[in-house]
Amino acid sequence: MVRSYFGTFFMWRILGMRSMEDREREGRRKMCEVVKVEEIFASKVFTFGKMKERLPRSVYKEVRKIMDQGGELSLAAADVVAKAMKDWAVENGATHYTHWFQPLTGITAEKHDAFVTHPDEDGKMIMEFSGKELIKGEPDASSFPSGGLRATFEARGYTAWDITSPAFLKEDATGVILCIPTAFCSYTGEALDKKTPLLRSMEAISQQALRIVRLFGNEGATKVVASVGPEQEYFLVDREKYLQREDLIFAGRTLFGAPAPKGQELEDHYFGTIRERVGAYMKDLNVELWKLGVTAKTQHNEVAPAQHELAPVYETANIAVDHNQLVMETMKKVAGRHGLTCLLHEKPFAGVNGSGKHNNWSLGTDNGVNLLDPGETPNENIQFLLVLACIIKAVDTHADLLRQSAADVGNDHRLGANEAPPAIISIFLGEQLEDVVKQLVETGEAAHCLEGGKLETGVSTLPDLEKDATDRNRTSPFAFTGNKFEFRMVGSADSIASPNTTLNAIVAEAFCEAADRLEQAEDFDLAVHDLIKEYMGAHQRIVFNGDGYSEDWVAEAERRGLPNIKSMVEAACTLTTDKAVKLFEKFGIFTKVELESREEIIYETYAKTINIEANTMIDMAGKKYIPAVVKYTRQLADTVVAVKEAGAEPAVQAELLGEVNGKLTAAQEALGKLIQATARAMAMEDVKAQAFFYKDVVRTAMEELRAPIDGLEMIVDKDVWPVPSYGELTFEV
Repeated sequence: MVRSYFGTFFMWRILGMRSMEDREREGRRKMCEVVKVEEIFASKVFTFGKMKERLPRSVYKEVRKIMDQGGELSLAAADVVAKAMKDWAVENGATHYTHWFQPLTGITAEKHDAFVTHPDEDGKMIMEFSGKELIKGEPDASSFPSGGLRATFEARGYTAWDITSPAFLKEDATGVILCIPTAFCSYTGEALDKKTPLLRSMEAISQQALRIVRLFGNEGATKVVASVGPEQEYFLVDREKYLQREDLIFAGRTLFGAPAPKGQELEDHYFGTIRERVGAYMKDLNVELWKLGVTAKTQHNEVAPAQHELAPVYETANIAVDHNQLVMETMKKVAGRHGLTCLLHEKPFAGVNGSGKHNNWSLGTDNGVNLLDPGETPNENIQFLLVLACIIKAVDTHADLLRQSAADVGNDHRLGANEAPPAIISIFLGEQLEDVVKQLVETGEAAHCLEGGKLETGVSTLPDLEKDATDRNRTSPFAFTGNKFEFRMVGSADSIASPNTTLNAIVAEAFCEAADRLEQAEDFDLAVHDLIKEYMGAHQRIVFNGDGYSEDWVAEAERRGLPNIKSMVEAACTLTTDKAVKLFEKFGIFTKVELESREEIIYETYAKTINIEANTMIDMAGKKYIPAVVKYTRQLADTVVAVKEAGAEPAVQAELLGEVNGKLTAAQEALGKLIQATARAMAMEDVKAQAFFYKDVVRTAMEELRAPIDGLEMIVDKDVWPVPSYGELTFEV
């Protein structure tokens, strides 16, 4: 029996070794595998092509018409679409479907229903999916954030099929699921999600922008589409090390941590060679995203160690929002396959750059005109100048709302931290357009524009390059970059729905006001000329081409009267000003009640998030850091005694013991203060007052606890320290 046991044991050891070798070999084989993008792209999406193949011509035309022009699909046609969608999904292994929606948590939600129905009389299971099930679902509306729109006992809510965003298949441990993008509303009709207001805003800006292009003779366009390309930044850390850090698990960021000996100061990580392990992850991620129809295009190392970026091709705002949610979800899922964890928090590590999401936004007609394309001579492109003037007016008028649209708890650590745009909204136009604006404001005419010229490399074998007429400005929160605006404030973990809803809304208002005047003008050419000059002159204060990181700009912005909203809770009230309510109600994007609910949700979210962070710090300090340092001081004390008994003077040991003991005492006192502050915060009933208390008092107590513990990490024996360091987390990937 003994020999048999050991024989079996060694046999499994050998098989295990072979299995590991096989896995490594399989990994190398997959790395070298050629990915045929054209074959896998959108293979998990119910695309127009698949619709055209599977739907009767009349039903397909009805679907396309509603997607392009709006309207309601007949129940008979919905039944046909549902069957075709179900058949395609089942052929690809699906057993369930879900109405996939985006509640006010900022992430996605789904409830899976099987296609199965009652068996027939022969006991055979029938797979069915009706048009009614496709069009409408009924999740519990009381279990999601509603800001008072739904009480606990008022559970009914509805999901409604968003016909403009394609259904797709998700495959994970639960199997293959048919995901149907939907909007989510309460029983009484209020929007409980991010998508519904976005769709409303897209219709608003299309209607108002059409009025503008009609003024310039474009009768062929039937709609104007807001297009978005969100660049997504993220961190990757080793999963085993991640699981040793409660702060990363519960808060998504490190609440403690001394800086590593090396950070980003050498600027050698940005665009550097991608490590093998990260490269394998990126390849796997691209494949998964391409299958889902996400046009992942650019990948590279970002500025901070362990930080990276992925950027897609532009899509309509609605689909871009859906796809960005899939990008974030897929990033996390694929990381697990590689023994990694993907961190999307805006500031997972103190002292190095955090992560954002550059929201590239543009407007184009459905007959191919980009409204933000200045052309070769922007000073002569009157339509472009009017659009630009309206956007300048919109951003200046509603700078507070635009700032709020990018506000979240994590972004408070990032905005204005000399790595991201400041908390002050401004527009970067570049030298060429700034010069055009200056001419128009000062003289009423833009007689010329700056040319780009040639970039001479000074090397005979290298070509001279055509230069753009303007440089870029990475410190600007809202920068014009050729034929689009780049809104750089958005946080990496945040949904891009709110920023784009706000952008669409404020620009729709400016277009509407401009169209109201120009449509009544007797002399259109004179009227549009005067309007451009008026808007640019009245709102020139929002244009700033300088260094947004400088303290001088903070003072200058204050002199200009620009708002400097430094935190999420300070930004919340901008949603319910008379100005904001008038804007959103005018275009049917939000009601006053919906705006009030969102303000309350912001306060609740902030308070709950900081409470989780504070409790995590209390737990880690009390159960990990302080006990570990207590043991270390005992070792130091024993060393002091031993050196004395040996007849030597333990000066160094005693000095170190005193320093450690001093910081340990400070940590224990700070822990007590944080416990008291958190208890006071939790006892508060007014949600707004509670949020501000967490910001002003609890966060200060958190910083006071962090300081001595980070100081201890710098002097305590590494073998004693209970968690992986910044160096281990960011460089050992």
